[in-house]
Amino acid sequence: MMNPKLRQEILSHALVIVLLIAGLFWAFNRLEYTWNWYAVWDYRQKFWQGLVTTIWISALSLVLSTTIGMAVALARQYGNVLVRALARIYVELVRGTPLLVQILVFFYVIANVVGLENRYTAGVLSLSIFAGAYMSEIIRGGINAVGASQLESAKAIGLTRLQTLRYVVLPQAARVALPPAAGQFVSLIKDSSLLSVIAISELTLNAQEVNSFTYSTLESYIPLALLYLLLTLPLALVIRQLERSLRYET
Repeated sequence: MMNPKLRQEILSHALVIVLLIAGLFWAFNRLEYTWNWYAVWDYRQKFWQGLVTTIWISALSLVLSTTIGMAVALARQYGNVLVRALARIYVELVRGTPLLVQILVFFYVIANVVGLENRYTAGVLSLSIFAGAYMSEIIRGGINAVGASQLESAKAIGLTRLQTLRYVVLPQAARVALPPAAGQFVSLIKDSSLLSVIAISELTLNAQEVNSFTYSTLESYIPLALLYLLLTLPLALVIRQLERSLRYET
C-alpha cells in the first residue's frame, strides 16, 4: 500500500501540473495567432539531431566540469600558495565574465592559437571550463562543511591525509554538495544553448534554423522548451534519489 505522505505529495504535484497546463492552454487560446505546426513538423529531424548533439555535449561537459571542479577545489584547499592563487584567479575570472564572451574568446582566440579547429571540442572545453569554476566552489563548500573534530579523529586513529580525504572528507562533502551541484548540472544543459554562437548544431541553433525556414516562432521554440525539460527533469529526479541515498546522521 502506498505511503500516505507519498500519495499526498504525488497528488499535490499532479494538481499543480494540471493547473499549470490549464493556465497555459487558456493563455495560448486567447492569442490571435494562426498556428502552423505542419511546417515545423517537416523539420522534425532537425530537432532530433539537435537533441542528440545537446545530450552528448552536455554529458561530456558534465563529466569534465566535475573533474575540473574537483581538481580546483582540492588545489584551493590543500595546494601551496602559488597553486591556491592560480585556482582562485581562475574561479574569479570565470565567474566574473559572461559565458557568451568566454565561448567567443576561447573559440576565436585561444583555440586558434593552439590550432584547435574542431568547434565541437572547443565548445565542450569552453562549457566545461565555465561550469568547472562553479563546481569547484560547490565542492569546496562541501569539504569545508566537514567538522574539524572529524579531521582530528581521523588523524588520531592514524589515517594519512589521502585516507582522510577519501574515507572521511569526500563522502560527507558529496552529501552537502549534491543539491547545489544538481542545480549546476541543470544550468549546464541549458547553457549549452549558447554554443549556437559558434555554429554548433545543438538544439537551440537548430530551432532557430527551423524558425528562419518556416517563420513559425512559437511552433519552433515551444518544442525547444519541452525538449530541454525532457533533458533536465530526469537528471533532477536522479540526483534527488542520490540525495536520499546519501542522507544519514553525522
